[in-house]
Amino acid sequence: MFKMFKEDVEVVFDQDPAARSYLEVILTYSGLHAIWNHRIAHAFYKRKLYFIARVISQISRFFTGIEIHPGAKIGRRFFIDHGMGIVIGETCEIGDNVSVFQGVTLGGTGKEKGKRHPTIQDNVLIATGAKVLGSITVGENSKIGAGSVVLKEVPPNSTVVGIPGKVVIQDGVKIGKDLNHSDLPDPITDRFKELETEIKKLKMELELARKQEERSL
Repeated sequence: MFKMFKEDVEVVFDQDPAARSYLEVILTYSGLHAIWNHRIAHAFYKRKLYFIARVISQISRFFTGIEIHPGAKIGRRFFIDHGMGIVIGETCEIGDNVSVFQGVTLGGTGKEKGKRHPTIQDNVLIATGAKVLGSITVGENSKIGAGSVVLKEVPPNSTVVGIPGKVVIQDGVKIGKDLNHSDLPDPITDRFKELETEIKKLKMELELARKQEERSL
Protein backbone atom coordinates (compact mmCIF):
# COMPACT_ATOMS: atom_id res chain seq x y z
CA MET A 1 0.00 0.00 0.00
CA PHE A 2 2.80 2.45 0.89
CA LYS A 3 4.53 1.70 -2.41
CA MET A 4 1.33 2.47 -4.31
CA PHE A 5 0.88 5.72 -2.36
CA LYS A 6 4.42 6.73 -3.32
CA GLU A 7 3.76 5.94 -6.99
CA ASP A 8 0.56 8.01 -6.85
CA VAL A 9 2.64 11.02 -5.82
CA GLU A 10 5.33 10.40 -8.43
CA VAL A 11 2.82 10.20 -11.29
CA VAL A 12 1.62 13.71 -10.40
CA PHE A 13 5.10 15.07 -11.13
CA ASP A 14 5.20 13.07 -14.37
CA GLN A 15 1.83 14.34 -15.60
CA ASP A 16 1.36 17.83 -14.13
CA PRO A 17 3.92 20.55 -14.95
CA ALA A 18 2.35 22.75 -12.25
CA ALA A 19 3.51 20.40 -9.47
CA ARG A 20 6.44 22.04 -7.62
CA SER A 21 7.09 20.13 -4.41
CA TYR A 22 6.11 16.97 -2.58
CA LEU A 23 4.59 19.00 0.25
CA GLU A 24 2.40 20.97 -2.17
CA VAL A 25 1.21 17.82 -3.95
CA ILE A 26 0.48 15.88 -0.77
CA LEU A 27 -1.39 18.73 0.91
CA THR A 28 -3.26 20.41 -1.96
CA TYR A 29 -4.00 17.90 -4.74
CA SER A 30 -7.61 16.74 -4.34
CA GLY A 31 -7.19 14.10 -7.04
CA LEU A 32 -4.40 12.51 -5.04
CA HIS A 33 -6.51 12.65 -1.86
CA ALA A 34 -9.40 10.94 -3.69
CA ILE A 35 -7.13 8.14 -4.93
CA TRP A 36 -5.60 7.54 -1.50
CA ASN A 37 -9.01 7.52 0.18
CA HIS A 38 -10.26 5.09 -2.43
CA ARG A 39 -7.36 2.70 -1.90
CA ILE A 40 -8.15 2.61 1.83
CA ALA A 41 -11.91 2.26 1.21
CA HIS A 42 -11.32 -0.51 -1.33
CA ALA A 43 -9.21 -2.45 1.19
CA PHE A 44 -12.19 -2.41 3.59
CA TYR A 45 -14.57 -3.26 0.73
CA LYS A 46 -12.57 -6.38 -0.18
CA ARG A 47 -12.90 -7.51 3.45
CA LYS A 48 -16.70 -7.05 3.16
CA LEU A 49 -16.66 -4.13 5.58
CA TYR A 50 -19.00 -2.30 3.24
CA PHE A 51 -20.32 0.31 5.67
CA ILE A 52 -16.86 1.57 6.65
CA ALA A 53 -15.83 1.56 2.99
CA ARG A 54 -18.83 3.67 1.98
CA VAL A 55 -18.32 6.12 4.84
CA ILE A 56 -14.70 6.71 3.76
CA SER A 57 -15.80 7.13 0.15
CA GLN A 58 -18.57 9.61 1.03
CA ILE A 59 -16.26 11.70 3.22
CA SER A 60 -13.76 11.76 0.35
CA ARG A 61 -16.52 12.82 -2.06
CA PHE A 62 -17.52 15.67 0.27
CA PHE A 63 -14.00 17.07 0.48
CA THR A 64 -12.75 16.43 -3.07
CA GLY A 65 -15.83 16.55 -5.33
CA ILE A 66 -14.73 13.19 -6.76
CA GLU A 67 -16.99 10.15 -6.34
CA ILE A 68 -15.32 6.75 -6.56
CA HIS A 69 -17.30 3.73 -5.42
CA PRO A 70 -15.18 1.64 -3.01
CA GLY A 71 -15.86 -1.45 -5.13
CA ALA A 72 -14.07 -0.02 -8.17
CA LYS A 73 -10.74 -1.66 -8.99
CA ILE A 74 -8.00 0.87 -9.78
CA GLY A 75 -4.46 -0.01 -10.83
CA ARG A 76 -1.11 1.65 -10.20
CA ARG A 77 -0.11 5.19 -11.18
CA PHE A 78 -3.69 6.41 -11.61
CA PHE A 79 -3.72 10.15 -12.24
CA ILE A 80 -6.63 12.56 -11.74
CA ASP A 81 -6.09 16.07 -13.09
CA HIS A 82 -8.27 18.71 -11.38
CA GLY A 83 -10.94 16.07 -10.77
CA MET A 84 -14.10 17.96 -9.82
CA GLY A 85 -17.20 16.05 -10.90
CA ILE A 86 -15.52 12.72 -11.67
CA VAL A 87 -17.74 9.66 -11.06
CA ILE A 88 -16.44 6.07 -11.11
CA GLY A 89 -18.92 3.22 -10.64
CA GLU A 90 -18.80 0.11 -8.49
CA THR A 91 -17.85 -2.51 -11.10
CA CYS A 92 -15.43 -0.27 -12.98
CA GLU A 93 -11.97 -1.76 -13.55
CA ILE A 94 -9.06 0.56 -14.33
CA GLY A 95 -5.60 -0.62 -15.35
CA ASP A 96 -2.18 0.95 -14.80
CA ASN A 97 -1.01 4.39 -15.95
CA VAL A 98 -4.51 5.73 -16.63
CA SER A 99 -5.24 9.48 -16.58
CA VAL A 100 -8.64 11.14 -16.27
CA PHE A 101 -9.68 14.79 -16.21
CA GLN A 102 -12.50 16.72 -14.56
CA GLY A 103 -16.11 15.84 -15.29
CA VAL A 104 -15.40 12.30 -16.48
CA THR A 105 -18.03 9.63 -15.80
CA LEU A 106 -17.26 5.92 -15.88
CA GLY A 107 -20.80 4.75 -15.29
CA GLY A 108 -23.60 2.35 -16.14
CA THR A 109 -26.48 2.66 -18.58
CA GLY A 110 -29.35 1.56 -16.32
CA LYS A 111 -30.26 -0.68 -13.41
CA GLU A 112 -28.73 -3.88 -14.74
CA LYS A 113 -27.00 -6.24 -12.30
CA GLY A 114 -23.50 -7.66 -12.37
CA LYS A 115 -20.71 -6.05 -14.40
CA ARG A 116 -22.29 -2.79 -15.53
CA HIS A 117 -19.41 -0.31 -15.64
CA PRO A 118 -16.47 0.05 -18.04
CA THR A 119 -13.12 -1.71 -18.05
CA ILE A 120 -10.31 0.74 -18.80
CA GLN A 121 -7.09 -0.97 -19.82
CA ASP A 122 -3.51 0.27 -19.33
CA ASN A 123 -2.18 3.63 -20.56
CA VAL A 124 -5.56 5.19 -21.40
CA LEU A 125 -6.28 8.93 -21.28
CA ILE A 126 -9.86 10.15 -20.79
CA ALA A 127 -10.24 13.88 -21.41
CA THR A 128 -12.47 16.48 -19.78
CA GLY A 129 -16.19 15.77 -19.61
CA ALA A 130 -16.08 12.40 -21.39
CA LYS A 131 -18.66 9.74 -20.50
CA VAL A 132 -17.84 6.05 -20.85
CA LEU A 133 -20.99 4.08 -20.09
CA GLY A 134 -21.85 0.41 -19.76
CA SER A 135 -19.94 -2.85 -19.48
CA ILE A 136 -17.55 -2.06 -22.32
CA THR A 137 -13.78 -2.15 -22.66
CA VAL A 138 -11.52 0.72 -23.65
CA GLY A 139 -8.41 -0.89 -25.10
CA GLU A 140 -4.90 -0.07 -23.95
CA ASN A 141 -3.08 3.03 -25.21
CA SER A 142 -6.35 4.66 -26.26
CA LYS A 143 -7.53 8.27 -25.90
CA ILE A 144 -11.08 9.47 -25.32
CA GLY A 145 -11.65 13.04 -26.51
CA ALA A 146 -13.16 15.81 -24.41
CA GLY A 147 -16.96 15.69 -24.18
CA SER A 148 -17.25 12.32 -25.94
CA VAL A 149 -19.94 9.80 -25.03
CA VAL A 150 -18.62 6.26 -25.48
CA LEU A 151 -21.17 3.43 -25.56
CA LYS A 152 -19.30 0.79 -27.59
CA GLU A 153 -16.05 -1.15 -27.29
CA VAL A 154 -12.89 0.80 -28.09
CA PRO A 155 -10.06 -1.17 -29.75
CA PRO A 156 -6.50 -0.77 -28.43
CA ASN A 157 -4.40 2.14 -29.74
CA SER A 158 -7.45 4.19 -30.73
CA THR A 159 -8.59 7.80 -30.47
CA VAL A 160 -12.33 8.32 -29.94
CA VAL A 161 -14.27 11.59 -30.23
CA GLY A 162 -17.87 12.69 -30.65
CA ILE A 163 -21.41 11.92 -29.48
CA PRO A 164 -21.79 9.01 -29.78
CA GLY A 165 -18.07 8.29 -29.67
CA LYS A 166 -16.45 7.15 -32.89
CA VAL A 167 -12.94 5.86 -33.54
CA VAL A 168 -11.11 8.42 -35.71
CA ILE A 169 -7.58 7.07 -35.32
CA GLN A 170 -6.52 3.45 -34.83
CA ASP A 171 -2.94 2.21 -34.73
CA GLY A 172 -1.82 5.63 -35.93
CA VAL A 173 -4.04 5.59 -39.03
CA LYS A 174 -6.90 8.07 -39.51
CA ILE A 175 -10.33 6.50 -40.02
CA GLY A 176 -12.91 8.52 -41.98
CA LYS A 177 -12.95 12.30 -42.04
CA ASP A 178 -11.08 14.46 -39.56
CA LEU A 179 -13.06 15.37 -36.47
CA ASN A 180 -11.64 18.07 -34.22
CA HIS A 181 -12.69 18.89 -30.66
CA SER A 182 -13.87 22.29 -31.92
CA ASP A 183 -16.22 20.57 -34.35
CA LEU A 184 -17.76 17.77 -32.28
CA PRO A 185 -21.20 16.49 -33.29
CA ASP A 186 -24.06 18.21 -31.47
CA PRO A 187 -27.17 15.99 -31.38
CA ILE A 188 -29.37 18.78 -29.98
CA THR A 189 -28.48 21.19 -32.79
CA ASP A 190 -28.91 18.40 -35.34
CA ARG A 191 -32.39 17.66 -33.97
CA PHE A 192 -33.37 21.34 -34.15
CA LYS A 193 -32.27 21.43 -37.79
CA GLU A 194 -34.41 18.35 -38.52
CA LEU A 195 -37.41 20.02 -36.86
CA GLU A 196 -36.85 23.23 -38.85
CA THR A 197 -36.84 21.19 -42.06
CA GLU A 198 -40.07 19.43 -41.07
CA ILE A 199 -41.75 22.75 -40.23
CA LYS A 200 -40.77 24.25 -43.61
CA LYS A 201 -42.13 21.16 -45.34
CA LEU A 202 -45.44 21.41 -43.47
CA LYS A 203 -45.73 25.13 -44.29
CA MET A 204 -45.24 24.39 -47.98
CA GLU A 205 -47.88 21.66 -47.88
CA LEU A 206 -50.35 23.98 -46.08
CA GLU A 207 -49.71 26.76 -48.60
CA LEU A 208 -50.25 24.33 -51.48
CA ALA A 209 -53.48 23.07 -49.92
CA ARG A 210 -54.68 26.67 -49.42
CA LYS A 211 -54.03 27.56 -53.07
CA GLN A 212 -55.83 24.42 -54.28
CA GLU A 213 -58.81 25.29 -52.10
CA GLU A 214 -58.90 28.85 -53.51
CA ARG A 215 -58.92 27.49 -57.10
CA SER A 216 -61.83 25.16 -56.34
CA LEU A 217 -64.01 28.06 -55.08
